[in-house]
Amino acid sequence: MKKSVVLALSIAALGGAAGASFADSTPIGTLPRGPVSSIGSQRGELVAVALPRRGAGRVWRIARPFKASVLRQVGEANVGASVVLVFRATGVGDTTVSVALTKGDASSKALESRRFRVHVR
Repeated sequence: MKKSVVLALSIAALGGAAGASFADSTPIGTLPRGPVSSIGSQRGELVAVALPRRGAGRVWRIARPFKASVLRQVGEANVGASVVLVFRATGVGDTTVSVALTKGDASSKALESRRFRVHVR
């Protein structure tokens, strides 16, 4: 994804809906294979990932813990045909954000997955 698109999505997401809490959701089981993207950033910058919005009650959820010392989620919004998750790079290091598409928050079965490997310098 081009830097200008990521920046535009970051700005749109911060102006949109507030972030959702995933702590009360049902844990997600095994993740199917899905695309893996690598993202480089610097401490203090925003990192945004865009996921295709799906219908029929299917939602994207953060599927696995990631290092809070490296990234912190600061926003989430529907932008056009995408769901955009926005994070702040809080510290130097590497972490992976794994997301899964499920049928609502109560489902533990992942229908799709995406992984974002983030390196903060």
